[in-house]
Amino acid sequence: MQIALGAVYAWSVFRAPLAKQFGWSIPEVTLTFTISIFVLGIAAFFGGLWLNRKGPRIVALTGGFLYGAGVFLASFSDHKLWWLYLSYGVIGGIGLGLSYIVPVAVLVKWFPDRRGLITGVAVGGFGAGALITAPVATRLIQAVGVLETFAYLGIAYLILTVLSALFMQNPPDGWRPPGWSPTAAQVSNRSAKDYSLGEALRTPQWWGLWLLLFLNTSAGISIISQESPLFQELAGASAVVAAGMVGIASIGNAFGRVFWAWASDFITRRGAFVAMFLLQVLLFWILPNSHTVSLLTVITFLVLMCYGGGFGTMPAFTADYFGSKNVGPIYGLMLTAWGFASAFGPLLIAYMRQASGSYHGALHTIAGIMAVSLLLPIVVHPPSRAMVPDRKTQEKFGTRQGPQTSH
Repeated sequence: MQIALGAVYAWSVFRAPLAKQFGWSIPEVTLTFTISIFVLGIAAFFGGLWLNRKGPRIVALTGGFLYGAGVFLASFSDHKLWWLYLSYGVIGGIGLGLSYIVPVAVLVKWFPDRRGLITGVAVGGFGAGALITAPVATRLIQAVGVLETFAYLGIAYLILTVLSALFMQNPPDGWRPPGWSPTAAQVSNRSAKDYSLGEALRTPQWWGLWLLLFLNTSAGISIISQESPLFQELAGASAVVAAGMVGIASIGNAFGRVFWAWASDFITRRGAFVAMFLLQVLLFWILPNSHTVSLLTVITFLVLMCYGGGFGTMPAFTADYFGSKNVGPIYGLMLTAWGFASAFGPLLIAYMRQASGSYHGALHTIAGIMAVSLLLPIVVHPPSRAMVPDRKTQEKFGTRQGPQTSH
């Protein structure tokens, strides 16, 4: 499911063909991607609320259908930019948001012992979507045209997401991995209660995590929205070579979601974000002065590792601070940061590129933003800590004896 949803990250391969065929500007075409991700963030919140009431399967089924239908309907966008925005952006974005939140919310309940790793694996598929879609879409565009490509891909996405949705279900109440008990470090960094959405929103920690996700996402998504033309401009790569570079870099997006989420289980979620921000300061500073295909691919791979790392780490971060019971709506609303970042990052780099004629100023600006962002993970602390768990805390984290199911 997440691989099919993550195909949205291959949007940059559509930018040049759409602009060339219909005479649309770079910002106009980029806005389609921005709308899609912005709507995703809003829809994920409502998907989380719906999931809590009706269960994950119906939410995933609805989302998968809307996502596939939205991409398919984009094939009727001939000289109608508004229709592209409505179909791919709004309808497809709603489907993305509804579907995206389901695996994340379900898996933190199935794996309380490895929250970071499992959510990293879950959203790692989303990061890998462009690896398959970028080269496939590029060849389809060359063979049948850009609008027809939307039709073929939309049908494929609909089938894959709807079939995958049939497997989504929550664990039984009280379920925990047999024999598992939390470490002292896990207890000290996890909330002693399950927060409701309203309670979470009244804490500064929720807003701190929202801002962390927004800043990290703004940096990476600006590159994702411009990858193919960025490679062609800085390295002189052809469209086909640039598409291959997009695919390789997308591996970084997927790998970073698993790697940083896994690392956060050991160095803490806060430590992971400090490391990601530090690395991005360096990468964005040297990126505009890199002019070889190999170096650009490596740097972009690392940038997307950090971008993906934010999504891999944040669901576990949210469950640690606010409990896993209501992580669907709590994290779903937090994903609005993704939506706002999709408006800020891609439009910033697109307009600065259009105004200056190069990517240098925009990339150095993002490096500065990352430098300032370093302060945030240092000051964000858990809303409550239990150094010695009481009986209720022990029950919450599974140290009691209770219902068990094979893991």
